[in-house]
Amino acid sequence: MADIDAMTNQHSEIGGPNLEGIPVHEEYNNYINRWDYLQRSYAGGGQYRVGNYLTKYVNENSGEYIQRLSTTPLDNHCKSIIHIYNSFLFRNEPKRDMGNLTDTPELEAFMKDADLEGRDFECFMRDVSIQASIFGAALILLDKPNVVSGTRAEELQQGIRPYASIFSAMNVIDWEYSRLPNGLYELSFLRLLEREQKSYGAQTKYFLRTYTKDEVFVEQYNPKKNTSVELLQRLPNPLGKIPAVWVYAQRSPTRGIGVSDISDIADMQNAIYNELSEVEQTIRLSGHPTLVKTLNTEASAGAGAIINMPDETDPGLRPALLQPSGQSIDMILNSIENKIKAIDRMGHLGSVRAIEQRSMSGIALQTEMLQLDTKLTEKAKNLQLAEEQLFRLFANFMNLNWDGEVRYPTVFNVRDRNYEMDILKKASDSKPADPSIKQKIDEKIMSVIEPEQGSMDNKPEPVLQTTMAPPPMNTPEDMIKHMREMIEQGYTNDQIMELHPEFRSLFNGDTNGEVSEPDSQTQ
Repeated sequence: MADIDAMTNQHSEIGGPNLEGIPVHEEYNNYINRWDYLQRSYAGGGQYRVGNYLTKYVNENSGEYIQRLSTTPLDNHCKSIIHIYNSFLFRNEPKRDMGNLTDTPELEAFMKDADLEGRDFECFMRDVSIQASIFGAALILLDKPNVVSGTRAEELQQGIRPYASIFSAMNVIDWEYSRLPNGLYELSFLRLLEREQKSYGAQTKYFLRTYTKDEVFVEQYNPKKNTSVELLQRLPNPLGKIPAVWVYAQRSPTRGIGVSDISDIADMQNAIYNELSEVEQTIRLSGHPTLVKTLNTEASAGAGAIINMPDETDPGLRPALLQPSGQSIDMILNSIENKIKAIDRMGHLGSVRAIEQRSMSGIALQTEMLQLDTKLTEKAKNLQLAEEQLFRLFANFMNLNWDGEVRYPTVFNVRDRNYEMDILKKASDSKPADPSIKQKIDEKIMSVIEPEQGSMDNKPEPVLQTTMAPPPMNTPEDMIKHMREMIEQGYTNDQIMELHPEFRSLFNGDTNGEVSEPDSQTQ
C-alpha cells in the first residue's frame, strides 16, 4: 500500500470521472451536478468559464459565444465570503488540551505536518473549513502507512505515524450508517474516489478506497472502461471502525450531506456574471457602430471611409450607422449593485464587505452582526466537534483513549466600530450630570478602541477612572462599602489602592478602633 499512501491528498476534482457502473449513494447522484457548480463558482477563472454558465443569445453562433465567454469577467463573491468567514474563525487559534497525547512524538510530527505534504494542522483545518463551506460538508480521513516496521521506536525512526487527508463531497461517493444498540449512529461503510497524477500531462489514475469496520479495499478504476475495476489490496482494518470524520458548514437532515454557505450566493453571482457580459457587449457595440446598407451600395465605416451610391437612391435605403446609446448601462449597473447588496444580506456581511457607507439603521446593523456572529459560532462548534473526533481516532491508532478537549472561540465580537464610536461620542458630548453614567460611557469607548484580546479566556481588567468623583466616605463603613462595590466590579487590590490611597489606613489599623478585621469585610 506504499504507492497508494504516497498519493496526493488533493482529492477534489472539477467534474470528476464517469462513474457509470460504480455503485454510489443515492444522494451523491442527486447533488453531484450542484456540487460541481458550487466548486466552479468558488474557483472562478477558467474553471468557471468551462462550465458555460453564460446564457447564450438567440441566434448567437458558437464563435460569438466563445468570444463573449473569453471577455466576460467574473466578480467572485463566493470566494470572498468564504474567506471572510475563515478570517473570523481562525483569527484566534483554538485552545487545544491534548491530554494524554501531550508531548508524544507522533502528535508533534502531526501538528507540524498533518497531511504528509507540509501543511501544519492549523493550515489543514483552514482548508477543511473552506471545503465544508463550498459543499456544505467535507470529510477528513485519518490513515497510517501500512508498513511492517516492528517496534514503535522503529516506526518513529521511519516517520510512520497517522496522517490526515481532505475529501470533498464530490469524492465521497458512497457511505452508510448503522445504528448501535445504545441508539447512536456509526459510520459502517465508506467508499472514496482518489486520483493520482504524478506529473503535468501524465495520465490520471483513479482509485477506489472502500472501508468497512473490518477491512479496507483499494481498487484501481479505469473510467474509460466502466466495468474495469482491479483489486490492488485487501487489508484488515486495525481500528475496527472507519477512521473518518465529517465536518459540516451547516447540518442537513441527511447524514453526510451539509448545507453550503454559498448555494444561493452562487446563483446570484451567476446573474451578476451575465449582466456584466451585457455591460461589456454594450460598451463594445457603442464604440463600434454597425453599418447598414443595400447590397448594391459600396460603403464602409470608419475614418476616411467613402460611400458611393446612385443619385436616385431612395432616402429610406441610404446607408446608416446603428449605434447603441449606452443608456442601458446605468440600468444594468444599478441591477448589479442591488444584487451585490442582496449577496451581502445573504452572507450577513453588509457592514463588513461594504465599500461605501450603507444607509442602514443602527438596529439593522446590530441585527446583521448578531446573525453573522451566530453563523460563525455554529461553524466554530462544528469544527471543534470534528477536531475532537479526529484526535480520538489519532489516539486509537496509538492504542489510547484520548482525554483532552478542543475549544474554538464562540464569541467573535463582530461589530461596526465606526458606528459605535459615533453613538458614544454623541453620548459623551451630552455631558451627563451623573458621574456613573459618564464612567459607563468611558468604559464603552475604551472597549471599542482597545485592541482585541488574543485569548478567549482573557478578561480585560477594569479601566481606572481617576476622574470619577467618589461617593461621600466620611466613615470607615463608607470606605468599606465603596471598596466592596469596586471588588464586585472586578477591580484588583493594586487598582483600588491607586485610586484610593486613603484606603491603606484600613489595612494599617489606623481606624480608631471603629473597624476590625477589614479583610473579612471585603470578601
